[in-house]
Amino acid sequence: MFRILVIDDDQLIRKLLKKLLQNQGYEVFEATSGEEGLTLISSICPALILCNWDLPGIDGVSVCRALKADPNWSDIYVVLLNAQPSAEHHIKALDQGANDFLSKPFQISELSARLRAGLRVYQAFQEQRRLTQALKVQQERLESEIAEAADYVRSLLPTPMNDKVMTRSQFLPSRQLGGDCFDYHWLDADFLAMYLLDVSGHGLGAALVSVSIQNILRAQILPGTNFYQPGLVLTALNEAFASGQADNWDADTPERYFTIWYGVYNYSKQLLMYASAGHPPALVLSGQSPHHQVHRLRTPGTPIGMFPDTKYKTQFFRVEQESTLYLFSDGIYEFMQPNGEIWNLNSFIDVVNQCHRSDSIDNSEAIIQTVQDLTGSKDFDDDCSLLQIKLK
Repeated sequence: MFRILVIDDDQLIRKLLKKLLQNQGYEVFEATSGEEGLTLISSICPALILCNWDLPGIDGVSVCRALKADPNWSDIYVVLLNAQPSAEHHIKALDQGANDFLSKPFQISELSARLRAGLRVYQAFQEQRRLTQALKVQQERLESEIAEAADYVRSLLPTPMNDKVMTRSQFLPSRQLGGDCFDYHWLDADFLAMYLLDVSGHGLGAALVSVSIQNILRAQILPGTNFYQPGLVLTALNEAFASGQADNWDADTPERYFTIWYGVYNYSKQLLMYASAGHPPALVLSGQSPHHQVHRLRTPGTPIGMFPDTKYKTQFFRVEQESTLYLFSDGIYEFMQPNGEIWNLNSFIDVVNQCHRSDSIDNSEAIIQTVQDLTGSKDFDDDCSLLQIKLK
């Protein structure tokens, strides 16, 4: 049952309207002044108000203005009653928040029709408010789930190494959560495997795929694959994912793929073997600060999952003394700067070169801070990952 508040200083009008509206099935409340009406609103929560324009103290226009200024009551449908109607009065009433305007004396049939129309509008506003609140709850739930997923992905990332090689990393998931992932582990006492991958798209689906790939590489469950040979590892991954055989993967979804840089470091021979699939080049910085040599390590190859017959080749790099390897995803350099200019890979490499200190255990924090200063924000539109490995 809809509640209607009648605000009028004329007792006869109030009683007439109350009887009329009650006969139509409405619950009716009365107020003799604007002050009393505004006081009643919070307790009765009416759907519609019939308010006289000429009231002692707070008039009808002021009541409208007060209602529309309060977001809790702005949905209430207000019909102003005026014994001396004019176009000027009508315009003023609408400007101050009235929804409708009715002249005295009024026809009962017209009043009833205006009330029905007004209550339909009120119901529409209430439904919109309900849907907005439901959407807000769903959004908060989704953000909570994304935060939990990001925490889970972060929990799977490797801890820093501080033995024969030293590793440090930065993982900054975007607000949408994406598919960045990285890892490093000893294949045996002399060979260290390392990689960083980036699954296309955003959301929980991309994150699940990245975790699936990480599990495959950690458990070394690609049949017949020599995990000491990066090119063979990427070829086996591509065969599994391009055919849709891997978990959480749909080969019929053409936009789903991932890029990866995968390397194996022979510690005793100081030899780095590597292969890449559509991924940004790894960087090796050699020599003492500030005179670094910057080497870009990348091999030809399309992202994993695009073409099932693609073969990937292994390349070799002889590691010099005081060398540090940097792996990263493209989210760290593909963004619009506050000045409107698009940043790029070459600019990021310049930042790495500037922030790199050969005698420092961790340069990754300085690199990320510099990039954040350039973006003007601590948040990235895409996942941002950076892996630093001091090879010697």
